[in-house]
Amino acid sequence: MPHLLIFGLGYTTKRLAERLRSDGWQVTGTRREASDGAIAFDSEAEVRAAIDEATHIISSVPPDRNGAEPVLDRYGDNIKTASLQWTGYLSSTGVYGDVKGAWVDESAPIGSGRRKARSRADLGWQALRDDVRVLRLPGIYGPGRNPITRVQQGRAKRIDVPGQVFSRIHVDDIVAAIIASFDGPAGAYNIADDLPAPQHDVIAHAARLIGVVPPPLLSLEDADLSASALGFYEENRRVANGKAKRLLHWKPIYPDYKSGMAGLVE
Repeated sequence: MPHLLIFGLGYTTKRLAERLRSDGWQVTGTRREASDGAIAFDSEAEVRAAIDEATHIISSVPPDRNGAEPVLDRYGDNIKTASLQWTGYLSSTGVYGDVKGAWVDESAPIGSGRRKARSRADLGWQALRDDVRVLRLPGIYGPGRNPITRVQQGRAKRIDVPGQVFSRIHVDDIVAAIIASFDGPAGAYNIADDLPAPQHDVIAHAARLIGVVPPPLLSLEDADLSASALGFYEENRRVANGKAKRLLHWKPIYPDYKSGMAGLVE
């Protein structure tokens, strides 16, 4: 029986675990506790034993607030020498930094933007083993975590920054890409849909789908965003997904935000 060990059971990896268990896989994972902002694992001896038993390993654990990569720091040597069929790491398209709205593929340099720690982690995982697949993800949405929910809760803001676009991906398309990569070549892959779009267009469409008036269009200055949220608007890029389509034979189930949100409404 194939056995996937997940470091960091979060929104996406829980969805992956459900899918693989339904296909007959054994899936185990580490717990993540965020009460004090730190990442906590089960007994290290238990985790090392699970590494030895696993056929596949994936990590979704981001760098900590000090910029360290906790999984590599703690278990990198064990993972490096383990007898695995596949190793995966969920990274971020934020590693590309700001390219003024241009298209970026996996040949673009990384590490120039605000995600420097993530870029180091991305490269660290690639260097760990010959079988590592790094999946670089943009904004993730899906059941329970999407623009429709934010509109319903009154938390959605439509922000107009001329020329600004974001890429995004449905959680089920990430799961499909991970599974496709089991039989694909090692390397880094952008997993994004086909239609980068302005944030305010996405929110307006979500409102229309549920029959409510879209929130008013605000300037960035009037939106009163947190410093963290403002950071997203400092970078502008369109994420190309051609490599994953060619080498993994992956194709998004939801090629754009409109089809993705239509599925959520249904």
